[in-house]
Amino acid sequence: MSSSLNKGLGKVEVTLKWDPSAMGEPPHDLDIVAATYTADAPHGEPAYLVHFDSRSPDGTITLNRDSKTGQGFGSDEVMTLELERLAEKYTRVVVGVAIQQGEGHKTFDQVPNTAVRICEGYEELSANDFSGVPRATAATVAEFVRGETGEWHHKVLLRGYEGAPEEFASRMGIPQQRTD
Repeated sequence: MSSSLNKGLGKVEVTLKWDPSAMGEPPHDLDIVAATYTADAPHGEPAYLVHFDSRSPDGTITLNRDSKTGQGFGSDEVMTLELERLAEKYTRVVVGVAIQQGEGHKTFDQVPNTAVRICEGYEELSANDFSGVPRATAATVAEFVRGETGEWHHKVLLRGYEGAPEEFASRMGIPQQRTD
């Protein structure tokens, strides 16, 4: 068995939190979305999506907590990605956050105290408050890429998107997309 100083990522957790809307206002509803891509099609339409209280077909990506209001203590949404268990054909996973637009147009600067954290165990890989994309309705927050020897690496990014959550989910993996 060979060993390496850089074993890559294994099990990663993405947490999202925000403050509830003011009394009498429509609720803020944000969602974590993960798009998985194969080596044959690393960009564009994902092989599959995990969002809205769902999980990947093989159980390696799970949305553990799904809030529709931002109420409660701690993280409002939590997604676990077991990258080391993903089949070899999957070489890229892109994670984003979308604001549901059912109660009217809403952007990140209209949702108070947003924060997304990406951790492996107790190690924080990245954190962001969406201040870099205030007018966006959704944002890509992380990219995980499988290296040539099979290890997973995290790329920190924040790329805003303006449009419906359904459109974002199919376009979030396109690298040149930029509307912030």
